[in-house]
Amino acid sequence: MGIISLLPPILAVILAIITKNVIISLFSGVYIGVLILVGGNPLQATMETIEMYIYPQLSDGYNTGVLVLLFFIGGFVSLMESSGGGAALAYSAIKYINSRAKAQISAWIGGLIIFFSDLGSPLIVGPVFEKVFDKLKVSREKLAWIIDSTASPVAVLVPFIGWGVYIMGLMKNEFDRLQITASEFDTLVQVIPFQYYAISAVLMVPLITFAKLDFGPMAKAERRVQETGEIYWPNSKPLRKAEADGKYTEGTSAILIWLPLLVLFITLFGLLISFGFPFEQVPGSDFRVSLTTAYLFAAITLIILMMALKLKKFGEIFDIYTSGMQKMVYVAVTLVLAWALGTVMGEMGTANYIVEAMQGNIPGFIIPAILFLVGTIMSIASGTSWGTYAIMFPVAIPMAVGLDAHLLVCIGAVLSGGMFGDHSSPISDTTILSSTGAGTDHIDHVKTQFPYAILNAAVTFVGFIVAGITGSAWTLLFTLALLIIIVFIISKVDKKKQLA
Repeated sequence: MGIISLLPPILAVILAIITKNVIISLFSGVYIGVLILVGGNPLQATMETIEMYIYPQLSDGYNTGVLVLLFFIGGFVSLMESSGGGAALAYSAIKYINSRAKAQISAWIGGLIIFFSDLGSPLIVGPVFEKVFDKLKVSREKLAWIIDSTASPVAVLVPFIGWGVYIMGLMKNEFDRLQITASEFDTLVQVIPFQYYAISAVLMVPLITFAKLDFGPMAKAERRVQETGEIYWPNSKPLRKAEADGKYTEGTSAILIWLPLLVLFITLFGLLISFGFPFEQVPGSDFRVSLTTAYLFAAITLIILMMALKLKKFGEIFDIYTSGMQKMVYVAVTLVLAWALGTVMGEMGTANYIVEAMQGNIPGFIIPAILFLVGTIMSIASGTSWGTYAIMFPVAIPMAVGLDAHLLVCIGAVLSGGMFGDHSSPISDTTILSSTGAGTDHIDHVKTQFPYAILNAAVTFVGFIVAGITGSAWTLLFTLALLIIIVFIISKVDKKKQLA
């Protein structure tokens, strides 16, 4: 269909930026594509969108398995957030925190531990540590940055939580269309070393903490607290805690977090090992069944613990579990529409047109850097990583194959591009929740974090150029080394300006 085949993804991108609503954007992209395919008849396009492109996604065995798994994950995460286990674990460690560095690293470790919930993590870790940060004269802006850097950037690196399942669902659809036989689980694990932005964001926290290399607005915020003791700038309007998550309540215990997670890991990896992991490729169906079973057993363990500690009655606990399942409906609808958009674009030949237009004009090694750049623009403007992934995967994977670019590197570029906006956009949910959890002014958080995010993005862009040439996972070491060098240079320049 030529250039007109670009209309569905372009429309989806524009609407995602304008409306900030992924579902409306994806549905519009699907509908416009079908409208073109049926020759412009709006009624026929509506009926075929539902019958030929949405219904089939729900009747597919793989897709159904993914959606069921997401509901089980949603229920478990809701229980973990409500149990108070994360707050209890953090409170038990507070008595050992007696320095600024220990406070920052403790909050960082807390974010790593709450890896299963990117949205819950800021509201659990932030409220627990805010008074510790105030006492030791570490800025609230620094706390917001730490919990933001251990929310989505950590979650996207874990293959067996909701993020991983969602991403594998998008990948599998394109793999089937292109007849790629690789397991989506094995592929996602292999992509981890190419997730430069997420890894850099997570590791930058201990780098800045131990080396005391704050720069830009963050350095000013740190000086304010240390020199004046003022928690906020005079004109700041801190966001208050909107939920009780993270508040320590009598009777809660750290066992509420470590035992269910232990059951989850033992069940999951025990079952995977029985299928030959890590020496043999685990079929996607076996992985999904293993993961669903693991989350079910972990949820049962947590329910029993909450009842044994008399935190809530069984009816209340079960309501929390089912409400967590209900929260995954939005994710499920997003996935279904993303699958439908991929199908429409496949029939219109969108990826084929892009490949033909770029072939011979753009070298394959630069494709990952281009994908990363496009992803950053879309995600920073729309504030959503999942929406960015849903629109970009149907284009990126066929491009990688058609232009002979490194597939793993290209997937990592899409994930990194989407993560940039999720981590730094002022309209991203995790950015807002990090401001809320830390009890800081939202604009102050965005201003102090953005220079760090931009630095990570710039280093990541260079990393993808090099990785596009080498295709080697060892390029990660080059990227991290470059990050460390630039941080030291910027910090020294910043300190000279202060002394001048």
